[in-house]
Amino acid sequence: MSDRPTPKGSWLIVALLFLFMLINFVDKAVIGLAAVPMMKELNLSPSQFGLVGSSFFLLFSLSAVVTGFIVNRVQTRWVLLVMSLAWALTQFPMVGTVGFATVLACRIALGAGEGPAYPVALHATYKWFPNELRTLPTAIVSQGAGVGLMVALPMLNWVIINYSWHWAFAALGIVGLAWTGAWLLLGREGPIVGSAAPTATATPDRVSYARLLCSPTVLSSWCAFFGAYWGLSLAISWQAAFLIKGLGFAQGSVGLLSALPPGISVVVVIAAGWYSQHLLARGVSSRMARGVFGGACVGLGGIALLIMPQMPTIPLKIAMTTIGISLPSVIYVFSHAVVSEVTPVAQRGALLSIGNAVGTSAGLLAPYIMGSVIETAATPLDGFYTGYVICGIIMLIGGIIGMALMHPEREAARWAPELPRQAAIRSA
Repeated sequence: MSDRPTPKGSWLIVALLFLFMLINFVDKAVIGLAAVPMMKELNLSPSQFGLVGSSFFLLFSLSAVVTGFIVNRVQTRWVLLVMSLAWALTQFPMVGTVGFATVLACRIALGAGEGPAYPVALHATYKWFPNELRTLPTAIVSQGAGVGLMVALPMLNWVIINYSWHWAFAALGIVGLAWTGAWLLLGREGPIVGSAAPTATATPDRVSYARLLCSPTVLSSWCAFFGAYWGLSLAISWQAAFLIKGLGFAQGSVGLLSALPPGISVVVVIAAGWYSQHLLARGVSSRMARGVFGGACVGLGGIALLIMPQMPTIPLKIAMTTIGISLPSVIYVFSHAVVSEVTPVAQRGALLSIGNAVGTSAGLLAPYIMGSVIETAATPLDGFYTGYVICGIIMLIGGIIGMALMHPEREAARWAPELPRQAAIRSA
């Protein structure tokens, strides 16, 4: 553990980025909370609503990759400002009378703006903390998502019940504008531009993108991320509908029940982030403290979803879906921490964004596949069961790959021959 203090203002930035991710995920999740009244008002079939859920991710991954290369050259402070303003503005068209095409267009535009959010927020965070101190702030920033869903979903559900689903989107637009103003006043760029810790893994100034993209550690971390995000994207689009159409709950009950998985994930991810950092401080390898640990959480989440349909009672079914969605969220912290550990600082923004694009591409498939399965099933509940079993299989495979192949120390050894050559070039 480093004895040096972090730069002044670092935890204020973490707090602001925590709120940034809070807004980001509530923007995503409101569509699922509004699923049943929206489908009724717009006369949407399950497959059409699944397409709405998937449309959010149409440009999500592409914008993440493009912005990743931009933040290698442009300060993250300004990129975050533009992104948050774009999110807010895309919510307001949903306030008036809308059709299927308008909803699709707004969700596609919002997805394009939100695609780079997590990697850019982490890139900004890493400029305030050295490698060995990054796990905990990463966990805190990532759990803006969990806290946002836990706190905001019941409130937005109240708005939907007492006003309409249209006004839930308007409320999010107003909150987005408020954060934009706060960031404009308080946001700053971190001072750490290289490896600030003498114990950090030594990496060259640059490694070819071909080698980085073929790294088993990098690829396996993305596989685990993909598996976990398949479950998260199902929860964002379909969890409320599962509770209402599948398990028989009323709209008034789903706000708190939908907030249960993100609420549990807050505790799980913060605790896992702290424990992983504790292991690293005691000399445990990053392979074990991040790779095996994170992959195991994804795999166990997949097992929970696989057995969920066999549970004899509704509380047990809700418990299994809660575990299946919340436990794998640990990998969102560990995957990016592992990639940042083996990637040169000059290329880190791009690699984090590419990884986020690969992992979140699950969101382009999962909601639509779930909707199609529900539409062709004998009953909606049978369709939900099949969709969650598919998700469990994907999670289990991704978790096993992550456990087996995430090995950042091995990648450091592969990059080591680059260090003397680049040092010679700099001294020439």
